[in-house]
Amino acid sequence: MDGTLVDTEDFWWEAESTLLADLGHPIGPEEREIVVGGPMSRVVDHLLAVSGAALTPERLGDLINERFVELIGQGVPVRPGAKALLADLAAHGVPTALVSASHRRIIDQVLRTLGAHNFAFTVAGDEVERTKPHPDPYLLAAARLGADPARCVVIEDAPTGVRAGQAAGCHVLAVPSVTAIEEGPRTTVRTTLEGVTTAFLRALVVEK
Repeated sequence: MDGTLVDTEDFWWEAESTLLADLGHPIGPEEREIVVGGPMSRVVDHLLAVSGAALTPERLGDLINERFVELIGQGVPVRPGAKALLADLAAHGVPTALVSASHRRIIDQVLRTLGAHNFAFTVAGDEVERTKPHPDPYLLAAARLGADPARCVVIEDAPTGVRAGQAAGCHVLAVPSVTAIEEGPRTTVRTTLEGVTTAFLRALVVEK
């Protein structure tokens, strides 16, 4: 979701960096590539280690989520090609699930822009025991869709999500937002979702 369908990675970094600066523990831009893609547990552990902020991981995570929600209160920009792809999938009757490492409150806020009707269901990072980079969220989504993971295409923008999709046995279409991602077995890289169609995704599954 973040950085894949909606352009929220800048908002996440702003929430993280400005919050720590306000608390008297500024962090440098070199941390951005490390924390991109979540999950929140990994992000807060790293930010606490490099900043020295005297907060519990749970409290820092709550504060980051609160600031992020404030920042996206007026809506978020949609990534190029995302809405066209969702519409094409719906037109072809392809069931689609939204799987994110973000918490439920974040997903519900973003769905105001994306439209909940575009997805059969959503899976949030705080609703699974192990979120990305573990395969659990994608395996759960495939099971709920009644689909073989090997016949599913996961669209991701960050290495943690790519690893989750690969571990689940899905084909991965990577559209990097901040961190570079290399092509590999069952992993295709595009610079944008523009021009990506249902036919394109089906061809990935057939070819691989």
